[in-house]
Amino acid sequence: MVKVVISGIFGRMGSRIFSLAKEDKEIEVVAGLERKGHTEIGKEISSGVKVYFHPEEVISLGDVLVEFSNPQATLEHLPLVVQEKKALVIGTTGFSEKEIAKIKEDSRSIPLVFSPNMSIGVNLLFRLVKEVVNIIPDYDIEIIEAHHNQKKDAPSGTALKLAKVISEELNRDLNKVAVYGREGVTGIRKKEEIGILAVRAGDIVGEHTIIFATQGERIELIHRAHSRDTFAAGAIRAAKWVVKQRPGLYDMQDVLGLRK
Repeated sequence: MVKVVISGIFGRMGSRIFSLAKEDKEIEVVAGLERKGHTEIGKEISSGVKVYFHPEEVISLGDVLVEFSNPQATLEHLPLVVQEKKALVIGTTGFSEKEIAKIKEDSRSIPLVFSPNMSIGVNLLFRLVKEVVNIIPDYDIEIIEAHHNQKKDAPSGTALKLAKVISEELNRDLNKVAVYGREGVTGIRKKEEIGILAVRAGDIVGEHTIIFATQGERIELIHRAHSRDTFAAGAIRAAKWVVKQRPGLYDMQDVLGLRK
């Protein structure tokens, strides 16, 4: 039985992870973490599952901390996870490059799965994108992502990961070729550009489209999430997998065995 602590247990993702975990015989949620002032702090929300604000009270109770909160909270919890020598699953997005470097550094001490998207389908999409860009590297490439109107960061972590996968396969510097939206007289599209466009509307769970276009045709790879349960199921799978690993930085490609 893998003992899990969920950070952001009442958030959009945390609540779904908690719900699905209660149905999984290999998982036991032992506690939850929430932001200061949350009305459920100090309460028992299920048999033996209490909600805390102070991470030092709770991280030691589990085998793995599952993080779906915000960058600040995740980075505050990280040194405590290292101190307690626990495993960590991070699904939080919106980190800066400096913050990502810190996560990578601390992964030398603990087994850590860090992925902007825990969906099996999206991680298959990462694999497919690699194959397509190697076959048609000269096509124009644009990424369009759409999410609900409450999402705070843009572009999505998944869109950025897709752009990174593409740029690395094409030996392009993403910092130089990424174009985040267009406005006004932008001039003719540069061949090496990778467009990354964000939509925020309604209650869209998550949609990512990669367009490969040339004269006379275009190819589109599309992933649409119909429910957050697809991400929650992936996070649970990652939690069960990571506790068996050596210290190091992993992602869902490793969890799903898709790494070539």
